[in-house]
Amino acid sequence: MGSGKSIVGELLASKLGLQHYDLDQIIEQSEAKTISELFHQKGEVYFRKIESQLFRELLEKDTSFVLSLGGGTPCYANNHLLLQKEDVLSFYLKTAVPTLIERLKNEKEKRPLLAHLPDSELDEYFNKLLFDRSFYYHQAKYIINTEGKTVDEIAQEIKEKIEVL
Repeated sequence: MGSGKSIVGELLASKLGLQHYDLDQIIEQSEAKTISELFHQKGEVYFRKIESQLFRELLEKDTSFVLSLGGGTPCYANNHLLLQKEDVLSFYLKTAVPTLIERLKNEKEKRPLLAHLPDSELDEYFNKLLFDRSFYYHQAKYIINTEGKTVDEIAQEIKEKIEVL
C-alpha cells in the first residue's frame, strides 16, 4: 500500500508493450463496489477470497501482461506460492515507512486498513504491517528499492531486469 505498484505497473506495461491489469480495479469491477465498500459491507475475509480467486484466474491467461497486486495479496490463501511459479516474474517494491506515510496520510478514508487510525499511529502500524508481511513480500523473485527513485526509474529498472532474462 503506497509503494507505487499501480502507477509503476501501468508505466512498465507501456514500456513493454503489454496489457496492464490492476487487481484492485478488477475486484471493484467484478463486485461493482469499491474496496472500502467491500471491506465495510462484507468484511476482509470475503474480500481476500474474491481477491485470491481473481488473482488465480488472471494467472491462467495465456498471454504476457503486467499485474499490479494489492499489498495484502501475497499474504493470504497461499497466493505467495503463485509468485514462485516458473512463468511468473514478481517484484516487491520496497518502500520506507516514512515515504508510505507521506503518500497515504491524506487518503486514509480510501484505505480500509488505515481509515480508523489517527496519524500519530501510522508509523507503528506500517512498521508492524511490514514486519508481519515481510516473509510473503520476500517471496518475490526481485526486490526493488524505491527510495529516491522516480516512477520512470523504477519501471526502467524492472524492464532492464526482465530484458536480461
